[in-house]
Amino acid sequence: MALTSGGLKFGVFVPPQNRVGVNPNLAIRRSVELIEHLDRFGYDEAWVGEHHSGGAELIASPELVLACAAERTRSIRLGTGVVSLPYHHPFQVAERFVLLDHLTRGRVMFGMGPGQLPTDAWMHGLEATQLRPRMEQSLAVILRLQRGETVTESAEWYTLRDAVLQLAPFSDLSLSVVGTVSPAGPKLAGRHGLGLLSLAATDPAGNDMLPRHWDIMNEEADRHGHHIDRREWRLMGPMHIAESEREARDNCRYGLRWQYEYLRHITPSAIDVPNDSDDLADLLNRTGRGVIGTPEMAVAQIRRLIERTGGFGTFLLQGIDFADWEATLRSYRLIAEEVIPHFDGQLQPVETSYRLILDRAEQNRSATAAAREAAAQSWEAERKRPKDLG
Repeated sequence: MALTSGGLKFGVFVPPQNRVGVNPNLAIRRSVELIEHLDRFGYDEAWVGEHHSGGAELIASPELVLACAAERTRSIRLGTGVVSLPYHHPFQVAERFVLLDHLTRGRVMFGMGPGQLPTDAWMHGLEATQLRPRMEQSLAVILRLQRGETVTESAEWYTLRDAVLQLAPFSDLSLSVVGTVSPAGPKLAGRHGLGLLSLAATDPAGNDMLPRHWDIMNEEADRHGHHIDRREWRLMGPMHIAESEREARDNCRYGLRWQYEYLRHITPSAIDVPNDSDDLADLLNRTGRGVIGTPEMAVAQIRRLIERTGGFGTFLLQGIDFADWEATLRSYRLIAEEVIPHFDGQLQPVETSYRLILDRAEQNRSATAAAREAAAQSWEAERKRPKDLG
């Protein structure tokens, strides 16, 4: 089943990445304000990350931010993007997530990963090679607890004795694991029947792997008796748009180069960042890594991803500060107004009705003119009729 117009949802994946030098308190509060705006603009989802170092990604507990945002929003779903499982006792993660499920009345989504920043692992006393095995251990325990099982289990880094959650989930929980380029994420998603967050979907290396990732998920799901739904597959990509490409490029002089310079220090597949912001925008647009431009360019990018994958459930905008606050909000609003309707099924009936008016222009004018003439004649006939003196 290819999910194109009529099925695609939209959200934002907020690490966040704020320019170092911006007031940290204001940056944190703006992450919550952004979710409020997205809710008003009609976005379906907002995901918030967990990081512990670097000075740009200041949210250590996405659950706290989402609990705050839940009280200020009406319908947008709220996801942890993602909880770094190796840094937490699995029993506490399971408890916090179920509590958040209740606080949001079922709007929460649980995204899990091994942790991204090497400095985070270092400060927790872990080596990078320990992270994925710990994540897999933790996930297996969390899933058992959320199914209502009583767990007794010991590992090098945790112990559970007759552990059972005292609170049942409020809803049918939505769980996803993160995937980038390696097969580890898709394999884990398929093994447990979970959703997948493809966070490198527009990176050339990650984009090349998208069809293979879907195959891996299905192979693992079949092996373990699960069914994988494309609606639970989310792809992320960076975009900033404006009324014109020139305006979008000018907006991005604020932070485009800074963001990619930061990523160059933490991401193996990072690009060599050109000295000029326009040259970087050229590179992103030319290679498909991102879109710095217009709504039409954004629509074309999403259509390429649909064609590449055969269909997915949600497109997530990468929520980082390419532009200043005001220009960033305008970009999200413009995407809601002029991009999302091409994919959520809302535009087609409106355009069909509009074309009906245009195609019947002559009949419409003739019918209106005839009605006016009939009304005028009726009035004249009534005016000339003798008055009833009775």
